[in-house]
Amino acid sequence: MEPSEPGEHRDPGSQAEVVVRDAISAPDVDGRPRRVTRRFPLFTRDTARPEGGGRAASGDAPPPARQWPMLAAAGLVAVGLLVMALDRIRPGALIIGAALLVSAALRRLLPDVGLLAVRSRFTDVATYGVMGLAITLLALMMQPDPVLKLAFLRDFLHFTVAD
Repeated sequence: MEPSEPGEHRDPGSQAEVVVRDAISAPDVDGRPRRVTRRFPLFTRDTARPEGGGRAASGDAPPPARQWPMLAAAGLVAVGLLVMALDRIRPGALIIGAALLVSAALRRLLPDVGLLAVRSRFTDVATYGVMGLAITLLALMMQPDPVLKLAFLRDFLHFTVAD
């Protein structure tokens, strides 16, 4: 007989399997599964897809068309890396920064972006946006002949770098 009442104890030597119909968490001290109501289980068997992680095109479209947002972002990054390999560092970095900013815009505006959805929508947009902005600003401040000059950086570097 299965221990189903709180007062019953199971023989540790028995191999009877406990049938559980509700969500359970880790077993208690006696080895019985504890019932939980509104909490996630301690160990999950699968992960949920992020919001917007569905196909970007219909299911009958060919696979590349279903993942066009990710392919567009990866293509722009590849173009930026190719430009950098041809010894044009600033334009290549600007293209990579722009690719991340385009990824943030796609993730924010489109309901389904396929593999471009990695985390929650907010986290993806914030991550792509901050990284894209940082790479773009760093590309604009690159030496020699920076396009963007920030006066406070000279003062900051004066205190951090010894002459």
